[in-house]
Amino acid sequence: MREITYAEAFAEALREILRADKRVCVVGSYFFGLSPRRALIARLRKEFPSRFFDPPIAEAGYCGLAVGAAMASLRPIVDVATASFFLQAFPQVLNEAANTYYMTGGQTKVPVVFHMLHGIRGGGAAQHSHSLQAMLWNTPGLEIMLPSTPRDVKGLLKTAVRSENPTIFVDHAKLFEVKGEVPEEDYEIPFGQAEVKRQGKDVTVVATSLMVQRALQAAGKLAQKGIDVEVVDPRTLVPLDKSAIIDSVAKTGRLVVADECHKSCGVASEIAAIVAEEGFHHLKAPIRRVATPDVPIPFSRPMEAYIEPSEEKIVQAVLGVVG
Repeated sequence: MREITYAEAFAEALREILRADKRVCVVGSYFFGLSPRRALIARLRKEFPSRFFDPPIAEAGYCGLAVGAAMASLRPIVDVATASFFLQAFPQVLNEAANTYYMTGGQTKVPVVFHMLHGIRGGGAAQHSHSLQAMLWNTPGLEIMLPSTPRDVKGLLKTAVRSENPTIFVDHAKLFEVKGEVPEEDYEIPFGQAEVKRQGKDVTVVATSLMVQRALQAAGKLAQKGIDVEVVDPRTLVPLDKSAIIDSVAKTGRLVVADECHKSCGVASEIAAIVAEEGFHHLKAPIRRVATPDVPIPFSRPMEAYIEPSEEKIVQAVLGVVG
């Protein structure tokens, strides 16, 4: 099977979606930020000039526009660049998009996709480095996807666009150059199906987004110490494949959760709570979380590296539960 980068798989999915469904439009086109990979989107803009719209920097305005367009039968894909900017659009997304289907008794659907880059990317500082997936998880009515591989980003994006629900696509710039196998035929990856990225028997590491890649690297190092790590990627938080996580913990007896949200009330906290409530009898050791400390993200690169959830921190967490 061919190997392509995450960015190439993303752009390929977007091209195929635009060709297949004339209802799809793109609002904003900063998907790859300042990365050289932005040229992939520039090509799509030339191929589909009438389907791309460049809004002003007014997130509440253009996200509201997209919500209305979705209610009127279009299928917008909205790029808000960094997750930090998405905070400006919370009233439109959390109060309108997430609640409309419920409040209209199922008469009005909002099939819109909101894309954002989250996490520590290098020099983003406190106002460009938010990871909002835990906040958004606390809003019923939204689906949330966090791909970590080229194959997953293509399959999940196609599922998101074809979904009748508003979907949050939480992305990470440090994944753009990750390479992996991607089928050439059309395919979707259903929401709510986790994937075991690496089989193991000693400890389960549940990781999301970029942390999946770091967990796999950590697992390789730990294998040299004779520790067999299983890496589980939920791929979506809403819906969440709880059974896959519990089944893995039942096999290994130990759990580490790695996610880039702040540690308090974060994604790692919720997954740990689920296992504590539904799989406590499987545990041989306390659950460990690898997450961002509860501080603003610093601009200083050394300080940024100090707080960032890293491969080494995952290694140390695993050693802590197997020791």
